[in-house]
Amino acid sequence: MIALLTGSLAYRSPEQIIIDVGGVGYRLQIPLSTFYALPESGKVSLQVHTHVKEDAINLFGFASGAEKDLFALLISVSGVGPRLAITILSHIPTEDLAMALSSGDIPKLTAIPGIGKKSAERLVLELQDKATAYAISASIAPQQSPPRGNTDIQQDALSALVNLGYKETLAKRALNNLNFPADTPIEDILKAALQILLK
Repeated sequence: MIALLTGSLAYRSPEQIIIDVGGVGYRLQIPLSTFYALPESGKVSLQVHTHVKEDAINLFGFASGAEKDLFALLISVSGVGPRLAITILSHIPTEDLAMALSSGDIPKLTAIPGIGKKSAERLVLELQDKATAYAISASIAPQQSPPRGNTDIQQDALSALVNLGYKETLAKRALNNLNFPADTPIEDILKAALQILLK
């Protein structure tokens, strides 16, 4: 089982990255929180959760052990698969998620795409005790990436929002409501768009 990967960042997008380790490229699916913490290029080291299915082996990468641990807790809940767990971690910081689960904050959980009232109640029921005892040992410090072309960034942001479960029309509307300079990093655009979509 792969638990940690350290190598050169060969590809980077809001949904996935490729790490070159000794000439072998490993594709990892990541939450937005990890994307924010990544450099534009260079050496990276990520915690890895290896998810084995009958027909595939998928790797999920995390900037901190706290993210990885919460991911493992989330997918232990019936009805919560890796994709939904990544969506949850993309929409709420690890500290806030642990607090929402431990306090039974259903409205905060149902604000996340793909989480209805029943799913939120099941998450709280199954994880409340674990979340209460859970000590967040790491925090994620977002890093700004160098700017790229505005059109490319807008398209990347739209793609990321659609992959997170938002309808394309709603995602476009949120992005169109933003008024950022052309050199704004995609991290800032995504954060602002998510604030609009979660209202």
